[in-house]
Amino acid sequence: MAIIVIDHFVIVSRPYQVSDWDSNNQSSDTLVCCRCHLMACFRLPTLGIFPLRVSAPSRRLARRRIRSLLKPSSCNARRFGSVAASTVQRFDWDDVVRIAEEVQEDDDPSDLRGYFEKVRHCNRGSELKSEFVPFLVEDQIVGYIHNGFLGHLRQFKEVFTVGLHNNDCHDESHVKFHSSLITPEERTRAVGDAIKCLGELIPGTRNELYPVTSSYGMPVFFSLERAAAPYFGIKAYGVHMNGYVEMDGQKFLWIGKRSVFKQTYPGMLDHLVAGGLPYGISCKENLLKECEEEAGIPRSVSNIATSVGAVSYMDIDGCRYKRDVLFCYDLKLPVEFTPKNEDGEVDSFRLVPVSHVANVIRRTEFFKPNCSLVIIDFLFRHGFISPNNQGYLKLLQSLRSGDCS
Repeated sequence: MAIIVIDHFVIVSRPYQVSDWDSNNQSSDTLVCCRCHLMACFRLPTLGIFPLRVSAPSRRLARRRIRSLLKPSSCNARRFGSVAASTVQRFDWDDVVRIAEEVQEDDDPSDLRGYFEKVRHCNRGSELKSEFVPFLVEDQIVGYIHNGFLGHLRQFKEVFTVGLHNNDCHDESHVKFHSSLITPEERTRAVGDAIKCLGELIPGTRNELYPVTSSYGMPVFFSLERAAAPYFGIKAYGVHMNGYVEMDGQKFLWIGKRSVFKQTYPGMLDHLVAGGLPYGISCKENLLKECEEEAGIPRSVSNIATSVGAVSYMDIDGCRYKRDVLFCYDLKLPVEFTPKNEDGEVDSFRLVPVSHVANVIRRTEFFKPNCSLVIIDFLFRHGFISPNNQGYLKLLQSLRSGDCS
């Protein structure tokens, strides 16, 4: 939930008086995490947008209060994660074209530092691993849970147990399921009920289940709500497809701009097709489904998409530990094809020269972070980054910084 004051408009989750905005008078709708960032503090009903006439001093007070809550702090950034993924990005296609085409005297396309920066953005917080404890299922590590978040799980004594196990010469904390939860179905139901009770402490739930395994292709121990995946530190998998066109010897990429109503990374640039890998579906079948839903690509066309590898990353942001592997695909599209979004998650598409896409990645933060990794991989494979570029091998290796298993 977010509150934004713009001139005389307030966007809230229910009618709310600015004069009632008092951090010392929290209602029963406020969770235990009342000091964390705004997105995780309130369990309120549906979103509404309505005009609110308030005095100028009240508006200034509200703006200051909101800014103070959204300002990065040890509580916000370290304990509960960043709000950046939920902040609408304010740029349009004209901005993208201007930056992509701009000739900058001090800009060298062979300079890989802009790409390294994008890789680092997806691989933050390695020094904070000690703040997490292993999540074990059948003696296999399937995830990692932050000590701070662990406090919220202790209340579900019939679901989780927190104990010690001996690791060589010293004891370490760990989390397990209660011994009564034996089957994947029982575990899925129990953890699902716990997540519902946690409410907006885990924002953005969407009733989409991810399979939880020790590594890709191994037996599924249980299934977990997608939005909860980073809070339990499980490995999550996805499919990303570069849809490209060749015209007059030049390559172009179809780029999407995410809807401003998306729960994560609203308004940012994205691949033509991308999606998480839910339970019970193969990578290829999931890709074909996403092609239809996100870009209106018929199966007769998408079926020739080629699997070209994977990228991986490990990102710690507050209580969130993302361990993601993205399976990459390329699809050469007919010149006359124009994508059409079918599920409302994409605002618009543009066909952009690959060299311009590279400029946008190096120069801006317009792309959803993990999309940058997949496109950098595309740049390697299609010759836009060459061994003559200083740092070539290091950058290539960094695209698989996470546990690619």
